[in-house]
Amino acid sequence: MSPASVTVTSYNMHKGMSALNRKVQLDSMAEALQDLNSDVLLLQEVQGRHAARSNRIDGFPSLPHYDVLGEKLSFHRSYGKNAVYPERHHGNAVLSHMPIDTRHNLDISVNRLEQRGVLHCEVLPEGWEVPLVCLCAHLNLREPDRLKQYQAISEYVERHVSPDSPLIIAGDFNDWREKSAQSLGRELNLDEAFVDAGGRRPKTFPARLPVLSLDRVYTRNLDVVERKVHSSRRWQQLSDHLPLSVKVRPKLPQRKG
Repeated sequence: MSPASVTVTSYNMHKGMSALNRKVQLDSMAEALQDLNSDVLLLQEVQGRHAARSNRIDGFPSLPHYDVLGEKLSFHRSYGKNAVYPERHHGNAVLSHMPIDTRHNLDISVNRLEQRGVLHCEVLPEGWEVPLVCLCAHLNLREPDRLKQYQAISEYVERHVSPDSPLIIAGDFNDWREKSAQSLGRELNLDEAFVDAGGRRPKTFPARLPVLSLDRVYTRNLDVVERKVHSSRRWQQLSDHLPLSVKVRPKLPQRKG
C-alpha cells in the first residue's frame, strides 16, 4: 500500500475568542476547521479552563476547548498545559482522526511572564511504515527568549527524534524578525514549507490585516505536496492569527545515477 498524503493545519486559536476578546468564536472555529478536512490539527492558545469567562460570558464553554473541538470533529486529542493561572490555563493541543501517541510536553519557558511549551505527539497515517512526528510549538515574543527556546527544541529533537523519522514542527513562533530558519531550521536540517521563490514568508498576523509573519511550518523527511494560507474573510473574522496547512507524504528516496 502506498503511503497516503496527510494534511496538517497549524492554528493559533486565541483561546476561542475573537481578536479583541469581544466574541466567543469556538463554535465558528470548529466549523471552519472541519471544512478544511485536515487530518491533523496543531493548535496553540487552546483554553483548557477559564472559570471567570465560563461564568461571565454567554456561550463560553466550561469544557476544555480541545474536548469541544474533538467532539465536534470526531477527533482524538492531546493537550499540553503550558500557561497556568488561578482558575484558568491554556496550552497547545494536537487533534487527529488517527489515534495519537502522546510522547511529551516540553516546557520551554524562560521567564514567568510567558509560559510556553512544545507538545510532541505521533500519528501513524495509512500506508506509512513509521509514525509522523508532530511538534506543536508556541514561542516567546522577545528574540533573546526565542534563541534559548530554539536551542531547547533543537536539543530535544536531537535526543528524542530519529534523524530518519518524518517530522513536522509547526506553530506560533512569534518570529516577526524571521530568524527561526537560521536558528532552528539549519540546526536541525529542516525544510521551511512557506517560503516563496523570493524568500518571502506569508503574513499571518493580525488576521484582519496581516503585516507580520509569525507562524511557521518546518518539515524533515517529508515532501510537501500542497501548502495554503487560509486568508479568506471567514478566517479573518475568527482568531487574531491565520492558519497554515500543508499536505505531506514521506519523502521518496532519491534514485542514484
